[in-house]
Amino acid sequence: MSAEFGGRSGRQGKLSQWLRGRRPKQAAGDGGREAQLLAAAEAGLPLAPAAHPAGYRCSCDRVGCPTPARHPVSFAWQTQSTTDHAQIERWARHQPQANFITATGMVHDVLDVPLDAGREALDRLLEAGVEVGPVAESDDGRLLFFTLTRGTPEDEDEWWPCELDCHPETMDEHPGLRWHCRGSYVLVPPARLPGDDDPSVRWVRGPEHPLPDPLSLLEYLTDACARYADVRPDPTGAAWPLRH
Repeated sequence: MSAEFGGRSGRQGKLSQWLRGRRPKQAAGDGGREAQLLAAAEAGLPLAPAAHPAGYRCSCDRVGCPTPARHPVSFAWQTQSTTDHAQIERWARHQPQANFITATGMVHDVLDVPLDAGREALDRLLEAGVEVGPVAESDDGRLLFFTLTRGTPEDEDEWWPCELDCHPETMDEHPGLRWHCRGSYVLVPPARLPGDDDPSVRWVRGPEHPLPDPLSLLEYLTDACARYADVRPDPTGAAWPLRH
C-alpha cells in the first residue's frame, strides 16, 4: 500500500512539501498576527473582527467611511467581542486581512494620547517606577495606554461618564487625551491602516504586562498633554474624572 501511495502521489508529495515550506513563511510574513491576537485574548482583552484597508479606502461598503479600517464589521460588536481562543482563531483564519478591535469598558479601558506627549509620559512613568501596562503605538500619531476599566456593566454604581470619554467616531472632538471606556473600542495590534503594508498599530509594551489602575497614569498623561498643547491643567483638577 505504501508503494502504491508513493507511486501515485508524486504530485501530492510535492504539494505537501510546498505547503510545509510555505507555512512558516506566511506566519513570519504577517508578523505572527494570530499569535498576537491570542496573546491579547489571553490577557483578557475581548476581540471582534474589524474592517481592513482596501488600498487607500476601507473594506466596508460605506461611502466616505469616516474611520476607514478602524471599525467593527458587525453592529453587534459589543456582544460579539470575546476572549475565546477557538472563535478568534476561526475569525483570523477565515478573514486573513481583517483588523481586530478590542471592546473597552468591560475588562479594560484605553487612555489614548498624542504620540509625543505619550512618549514623554511613558518615560516619566517608568522612571518613577509606576506600573505601566500594555502600550500600543499607532502610525496616525497616537499612543494607547491599556488600563483596568473603571467600572463594569454589572457594577453600575462604579461606572460614570466624564468629558474625557471618547467614542471612535467622535475622536476629533478629543484632540488631547481620549478615554475609551464603555461603548468604545480601539484597534488591537497588529492592525493596518489604509496605505500601509506593514502593521500601523503595534505593541510598544505587550499584553503580558498587567493592566494598571487608570488613575495611576492619568496625572502624568494629562500633564504631558497639557505641555504639548501649551495649556496647563486646571489646578483644581476639575477636568479630571473623579469617583463619586
